Amino acid sequence: MSDDIETEFETEGVEKKFMFLNRKAPYGTIYALEMLETVLISAAFDQDVSLVFMDDGVYQLKKGCDTKSVNMKNFSSTYKALGDYDIQKLYVERESLEARGLTVDDLTEVVYEDEDDDWAEKPAIRVVSRDEIAVLMEEQDVVISA
Repeated sequence: MSDDIETEFETEGVEKKFMFLNRKAPYGTIYALEMLETVLISAAFDQDVSLVFMDDGVYQLKKGCDTKSVNMKNFSSTYKALGDYDIQKLYVERESLEARGLTVDDLTEVVYEDEDDDWAEKPAIRVVSRDEIAVLMEEQDVVISA
């Protein structure tokens, strides 16, 4: 058996840490929707997924987006399903929220069920500083930005 085949079997099922940086506004381009689809695919393959919302990406989580004027389907409710994919780590950059006059109360509620706490629903969104995001980025195997 060749070394390549042995290596393939040894790495099967290896979990990597993926961080997705959402920096674009939710509508007007396909970036936000395509990133969300990539996140869901990664989670379906049992990868360790975290999302960061910064810059105009914070608008992706804003409650009550009206998309009629841009002729696009509102996909923001899909974020509520992230917990069903075991995605528990959503980070929103505090500086980006503040620069846009938003607070955590303006964001869609995203929860997950904590299996270690009798399946209690817990908030998935954490507002963190730019410096904290930098530390989290260093811990990742893969960082993808859009």
